Amino acid sequence: MSNMEKHLFNLKFAAKELNGNAKKCDKEEKAEKGKIKKAIQKSNTEVAKIPVENAVCQKNQANNFLRMSAKVGTVAARVQSAVTMGKVIKSMAGVVKFMDATLRSMNLKKISALMDKFEHQFDTLDVQTQQMEDTMSSTTILTTPQNQVTMLLQEIASEGGLDLSLE
Repeated sequence: MSNMEKHLFNLKFAAKELNGNAKKCDKEEKAEKGKIKKAIQKSNTEVAKIPVENAVCQKNQANNFLRMSAKVGTVAARVQSAVTMGKVIKSMAGVVKFMDATLRSMNLKKISALMDKFEHQFDTLDVQTQQMEDTMSSTTILTTPQNQVTMLLQEIASEGGLDLSLE
């Protein structure tokens, strides 16, 4: 297994792990919604706000994990293309040994243009990968927006048929 294939495996694993983290956040969000419902049933609106904020935070975190997973998946697909292209080039090199006579009659400008395009694709992949890494490293957890807190609190109350009196 080449280094590039190891990196590809690690990228695919990271994307799966991010999806798993998103699912965990979804479960935690559902648990927080249950706490909200219990607090509303006890007519304790102030206590209900804490799990509401936690639920909103978990939902946002799950969305962030899903976004990052998609981006890592995109990078993995590009790396997969590069690995496949590398294998094709190795195969081509083996064939070239047996086609030396044909190679002499080929247009060197076309071969040079093909190799330049190939190098350009690798450079583009490097730039995109670096940009992805920069983007993921600067991603932070969003603060809890108050309107989402209020909306979720009202939604949970209405689902349970509970009276919610917001001050």
